[in-house]
Amino acid sequence: MTGTTPRALGVMRILSALVLLAVGGIHLFLVLDGVGGVLGVLFVLNAVAALVLLIGMLMLRGRMLQLTIVLSLLFVIATLAALLLALTVGLFGITEVWTFALVPQTVVVEAIGIVVLAITTVVAFRRPARSTSTPLVAGTR
Repeated sequence: MTGTTPRALGVMRILSALVLLAVGGIHLFLVLDGVGGVLGVLFVLNAVAALVLLIGMLMLRGRMLQLTIVLSLLFVIATLAALLLALTVGLFGITEVWTFALVPQTVVVEAIGIVVLAITTVVAFRRPARSTSTPLVAGTR
């Protein structure tokens, strides 16, 4: 198995940041479009969390980056799970319908986001590729 390249991780970090921007942006748009009450507060918190994770995705390195990537993946999974629960059995007394603003689009964006962040997680946790000029066994070339 070959290791990851810095370029591959860089591309995946940018794609992951775009996913977080989209997830947070959708929730912020819904608040600005009139969603209020408890749901509005939860949507604002979602947008803030997405922004914090987005900044971490672009600014951090090493183990802190890996932690941010895993937290981002869990965040998007939880966001999609909350929406699916609200659509089926309800969540915190809130029930949602497919015809509400941006619900189908949100499901698609968050599903794609889970795939992107899962790939980013794999890329971030791969060991670096070994140099081809370094012998595998001492004394051989």
